[in-house]
Amino acid sequence: MAVKDLTTRFACSQCGRIESKWLGRCPDCGSWNSFVEEVVKKSEKSSNSALVSNTNKMQPVKLSKVTVENNIRISTGISELDRVLGGGAMRGATILLGGEPGIGKSTLMLQMLALSTAARTLYVSGEESPSQIRLRADRLNIQSESVTLYCDTRLEELLKTMHKMKPDLMVIDSLQTLSSSDIPSIAGSIQQIRVCSMELADAARQLGTALFVVGHVTKDGQIAGPKVIEHIVDTVLYFDQAETGVRLVRAAKNRYGTVDEIGIFLMEERGLVPVIDPAGFFLGKRKMGSLPPGIAYTAIVEGSRTFLVEIQALTVDVKSGMPRVYSERIETARVLRVAAVLERHAGIRVTDRDVYVNVAGGIRLSEVSIELALALALYSAVSSKALPLKLVSFGELSLAGEIRPVVFPDKRAKGAYDMGFRTLLAPASSFELDLPLKIHRCTSIAEAIRLVSDTN
Repeated sequence: MAVKDLTTRFACSQCGRIESKWLGRCPDCGSWNSFVEEVVKKSEKSSNSALVSNTNKMQPVKLSKVTVENNIRISTGISELDRVLGGGAMRGATILLGGEPGIGKSTLMLQMLALSTAARTLYVSGEESPSQIRLRADRLNIQSESVTLYCDTRLEELLKTMHKMKPDLMVIDSLQTLSSSDIPSIAGSIQQIRVCSMELADAARQLGTALFVVGHVTKDGQIAGPKVIEHIVDTVLYFDQAETGVRLVRAAKNRYGTVDEIGIFLMEERGLVPVIDPAGFFLGKRKMGSLPPGIAYTAIVEGSRTFLVEIQALTVDVKSGMPRVYSERIETARVLRVAAVLERHAGIRVTDRDVYVNVAGGIRLSEVSIELALALALYSAVSSKALPLKLVSFGELSLAGEIRPVVFPDKRAKGAYDMGFRTLLAPASSFELDLPLKIHRCTSIAEAIRLVSDTN
């Protein structure tokens, strides 16, 4: 290709906006220093049309004439992954899986191909050789006969293989290794990622292939590449790791299911093992007859399941001139707001101390229902008075000091009862339970603290 046929342009790595010159701030998404230089062909439209010409053509059809297959979903063979996807992988869907290096993305995908109910599977690897993949399969005791390997990441050859083999389930590991010969930039560039994603998603849609694409993440925890990639695919999954070694799969986008479900895995010698009944998985294991100060239990709802979690709080004298809050698992702004409400409406001074907040098990909490339990944990830490051992609480805390109702109170109460809790502190709402639970209803944070003190 002659040099005169090439030109340079600048693309935003966050949203994909194209500019002829470098800009410090993207006019579309507002990101700073996100423009990177690309080398492209001057006749870019013709190169894209050449790629499209290699794929099957779709014809207009009446919506009433469209038929839906009975086996529209393919089971991945992994219960937790099926739960997050909404019951299995949808045929023709493209699923983007992102996670930190070494968290187990390739292991999860290899296990899925071996356990899936799909008749034809294809594993495309651009980061490992066939022998390396075979060694991992042997170590994980995976039946390798059911998995077909393909270690070529050239887009044109990959599309030919897809149309020839017509796999039911396919994995590409990873998106950043794909490249097209019609695009002069290197693999992993914004243009390569964008074009390869669009072509593969289109081919998967036409062939009815459930396509999993593994992506890298940036230091900020976002999937690398332009944000437009997340709009092209049907589902976006994030693979996170908690402090205890627990792996969590969470959907940030799902066209064919909910985004409320999470999948929980443990990494063991034989690979990733699903945690089937995680209701009390994140509770601290204690044999003592009472709780230490600063510990409170609450119930959260993720999709169709209820989890019991332990919130930990510690307050100490200020180490420097300015009080600080250390909280990674709960937003620092939420901790500061709850502390301010405690001081204003319950007379508990927290904001003049250094505050440390943690969640047992390393799970991140974002529900508003945790605010009452967080307030009780801070009260217990400041007063050095332990909360009742079998007490669980939930409720939203308003700036006026009110305890407001939250969704699914009956599910939370039943989950707490199943885990052995017998005392419930909840907002004064209309839900009723046919369970031997002692329920204390409160309307304000001051009343909640008074009820807890009387219970002790």
